[in-house]
Amino acid sequence: KQPPPLMKKHSQTDLVSRLKTRKILGVGGEDDDGEVHRSKISQVLGNEIKFAVREPLGLRVWQLVSAIMFSGVAIMALAFPDQLYDAVFDEESASSKTPIRLYGGALLS
Repeated sequence: KQPPPLMKKHSQTDLVSRLKTRKILGVGGEDDDGEVHRSKISQVLGNEIKFAVREPLGLRVWQLVSAIMFSGVAIMALAFPDQLYDAVFDEESASSKTPIRLYGGALLS
């Protein structure tokens, strides 16, 4: 006697089966924050709204001031390496301007 042919269950069309599968995988339901996750990847990566937090004003001001200071020193090192060397060190003038200009280029970049 030959066994009866195996019946394949189409779980994609079976709504209850799909719901159970999504529940087991942990997608589609709400988490503690009330967010509904569409996929496991969105659960792992999180929601981008959480990262859209505004930084404090002081942080923005500090970033601007430090960028201006670094750029100013870099331009001074590139354009006027002797004056920058004299301002930093109390020794005689530098024998070569290349290291100071390289420093200015690194700061500017």
